[in-house]
Amino acid sequence: MPSNVLVTYGTTNGSTARIAETIAEVLRKQGVSAEAMPAPSVTNIESYDAVVVGGGLYAGRWHKDARRFVRRHRRALAGRPLWFFSSGPLDATASERDIPPVPGVRRAMNRLDVEEYATFGGCLEAGAKGFVARKILSSGKGGDFRDFGQIEAWAVRIGAELVNESQTS
Repeated sequence: MPSNVLVTYGTTNGSTARIAETIAEVLRKQGVSAEAMPAPSVTNIESYDAVVVGGGLYAGRWHKDARRFVRRHRRALAGRPLWFFSSGPLDATASERDIPPVPGVRRAMNRLDVEEYATFGGCLEAGAKGFVARKILSSGKGGDFRDFGQIEAWAVRIGAELVNESQTS
């Protein structure tokens, strides 16, 4: 069984961090060692057997910290089981249907042979940083659209895949 899984993320206001922490928590409940860390704080991934990378979506692009992480560690990532997720839609669409990755994420997925991708609803609440975030909030379009049941189910699938992989190795 992969003994150590990194769940790393790029976030501006903490919404994606909470998703990553939930994924790591679910993996631990399945007996997989997992930790969630912000992408800028990860300097080396050699001690990790598998990686989950997530990023908030902003204007159709993955968070810069997630993009930089993938670019910086692309060689090491290519040799590990790898999953990507995005958070972002400020409505219920991510809970209602699969949302494909934005083009930049799709290109990275193709280069790195990502196991699976998911888009989860986002969260934008009072106190959010950034001009655009404040404009969205002032227009009444904020809220918390994260579906933790959906997030946990996705993490369970990852854990099951890792457990099955270790049993066939």
